[in-house]
Amino acid sequence: MLFLTAQHRRTPSSPCPTLVLGLGNILLRDEGVGVRVVEAMEGLELPPDVELVDGGTAGLDLLEVLAHRRKVIVVDAVEGTSAPGTVLRLSPEDLVPQAAPAVSLHEMGFLETLTVARQLGIAPAEVVVLGIKPKEVSCGLDLSPEIARLVPRVIDLVLADVGAGMPEDVPAPAPEREDRR
Repeated sequence: MLFLTAQHRRTPSSPCPTLVLGLGNILLRDEGVGVRVVEAMEGLELPPDVELVDGGTAGLDLLEVLAHRRKVIVVDAVEGTSAPGTVLRLSPEDLVPQAAPAVSLHEMGFLETLTVARQLGIAPAEVVVLGIKPKEVSCGLDLSPEIARLVPRVIDLVLADVGAGMPEDVPAPAPEREDRR
């Protein structure tokens, strides 16, 4: 189930143009970094056209949430060859779908849901993925200290992407650039 902050609750007929979507499983420590970033952003003053959503592990359930957005910024853990704590700014085309095909609609991941949205003609105009290489993916509710320290940095990158500014000492993200802290 998805929960919107009271400040950003909208009716389905009037979605905000910009969506910040935190994905991940908070029961597996750093795998939940996307959700933890969105939780940390809930108290911030955001532009009125920005909506925060904790997407958790929802797959196809996100279809309506994604529909007709101008821009979606996805924050999630990403697996790859980078060192733990690496922050990557990616496009959906930089990612590969789940290795095993979904057996049911409940097992569809974000990329598969985005594909369905495109097939239905309701896909967001732009999708940016801020991926964080996890350090620890094991049972537990807390982020590892190394990944927890990155949350403010990732928030700065999200704010830059939504046009809400960013501290001067933080360089603007560039496509395909690895950003290590």
